[in-house]
Amino acid sequence: MLKSVDIAYLKHFFQFAKKYRSTALLGISMLPLSVITSILFPWLIIQIIDVHLSNSDMDGLMLYVGYLILVLIASYIVDSLYSYSLRKTGQYTITDMRSMLFQRVLKLPRRYFDDRPTGVTLSRLTSDLETIGETFVTSVVGLVKDTLNTVALIAMMMYINWQLTVIVMLIMPPVMYLTVYIRNRLRAMHLVTRSALARGIGYLQELLHGMKTVQLYRAEERVEKRYKSYTDEFLRAQKKINKYDAILFSVISGVTSITIALLIWYGSGEVLAGTLTLGVLIAFINTLEKVFVPIRDFTSQIASIQSSFAAFDHIEELFVEPTEEQGRRLRDSKELQNQLSEFKSLEFKNVSFRYRKDTPYVLNNVSFVLEKGHQIALVGSTGSGKSTILRLISRTYLDYEGSILLNGIELAEISIADSSRLFSLMMQDVHLFEASIGFNIGLGKEAISEEQIVESAKFVYADSFIERLPNKYDFTIDKNGSNLSVGQTQLISFARAVAQGGQVMMLDEATSSVDSITENLIQKAMARLFKEKTVIAIAHRLSTVRHSDLILVLEKGEVVEQGNHKQLVEQKGVYAALLKDSIVETAA
Repeated sequence: MLKSVDIAYLKHFFQFAKKYRSTALLGISMLPLSVITSILFPWLIIQIIDVHLSNSDMDGLMLYVGYLILVLIASYIVDSLYSYSLRKTGQYTITDMRSMLFQRVLKLPRRYFDDRPTGVTLSRLTSDLETIGETFVTSVVGLVKDTLNTVALIAMMMYINWQLTVIVMLIMPPVMYLTVYIRNRLRAMHLVTRSALARGIGYLQELLHGMKTVQLYRAEERVEKRYKSYTDEFLRAQKKINKYDAILFSVISGVTSITIALLIWYGSGEVLAGTLTLGVLIAFINTLEKVFVPIRDFTSQIASIQSSFAAFDHIEELFVEPTEEQGRRLRDSKELQNQLSEFKSLEFKNVSFRYRKDTPYVLNNVSFVLEKGHQIALVGSTGSGKSTILRLISRTYLDYEGSILLNGIELAEISIADSSRLFSLMMQDVHLFEASIGFNIGLGKEAISEEQIVESAKFVYADSFIERLPNKYDFTIDKNGSNLSVGQTQLISFARAVAQGGQVMMLDEATSSVDSITENLIQKAMARLFKEKTVIAIAHRLSTVRHSDLILVLEKGEVVEQGNHKQLVEQKGVYAALLKDSIVETAA
């Protein structure tokens, strides 16, 4: 019997399949014809042997042989249409599921990706869905047809000879019990294989991303052992699956062979005694073989379906995981249209935040106000909470304590679509796509024209190197910018942030890991930004934030000092010490 969760998965699948009901109905309409061809075959055998062959009626014999051939051809056509239609429906359904899941992944909160390896999510969208597409659809299609045919054939066996049928049916309960038992074992083992495969893919993705580091520090043996632990776990579970599958297959094959042998032995005696005709015996054995074939195939279908249900267990997480804005009371976009058409202010009021309830606070009672046209700099040692502030503003995390007001409206009540239009973020970790420089700046958005892409590059002085490249803005960047310098990738990221058109620029270590020439270009670009836009910037190099209206000095998630550059220098506190260290490093 199917579990309630299995039925839920089936309903979930068929909800997507509704769109293709016309194709599915074509296949389903073939089921009655498939049943008819199945039961006509043994009846025609009886007519051929017992009626026409035994009476030497050659004309009738040839006529019924012709009927038999037509039934065989019809059964092939019917089964082909049935299988093609439902498989087509299944594949279209899986394609829609993949698209919908990908759309959901795009809307998941960024915290979701902090807690899960990228490879695990990747396996959900690839191998798990492929398992459902390749095995679930095929197996369910075969299982439905085989079940109906089996019922029809057993009814035909009862019609041919009910005494023999009763004897055969006595062996069914233990076979079915064994099938159900092994089905439950297979489900557990398939869950293990899917989990091990997902962890293996996740680790492999992480490993390939950091391959240069692995090779540089000669850690190949260590990572090989760890990856082997995942493959060994998968292998152990797969071996158990193969064992149970082989046991069930061999038992049913053995029962089939023994049953047919006993029928031949018993039936031959009945034929010789004249109580059973040869045609009935041959038709009964033929029908019995057809009954046991789907029962034997049932084992592999069950294994495939269990694998698919295990895959459903994994991807169900993506269906039920709340998106970034689900479960939150959001203001209506039309209501906010005028209020958020222009940036006016951003206020942090006693904001505290921790990544999980069981972890320490990374921000504690942080308060400040950023007004239009002003610039705020965040400085402090690593881990002081600077980047966390930008993550809260960019809505990476929404479960903060206190209040964050954008134009006087609570940030958590504003949809990401409404708030993101006001902000552009230049991240410290630059990610570039394997595409043209133009695409990497504009990200393929129709609202960003080629002229805007060029202007954004000029704004940050990135045109100084782009114009020297082959094909200029059509120059194709290799994987994550490997054919560009670190400084050039940073400038492209800067141009990308400018091209997005946000009224507030958020800069996360804009001058980190760049050469002195690129730093000078970024400094010039930042000087432009300070004149034209509202800016909130993080910087270790304090030379980049000297002209900020307000500098916040953070330590252990708290604002320990605040003021402009001159005020903080005069205080001779933490900022003055950081400034002194920065000057010493620059001189060195």
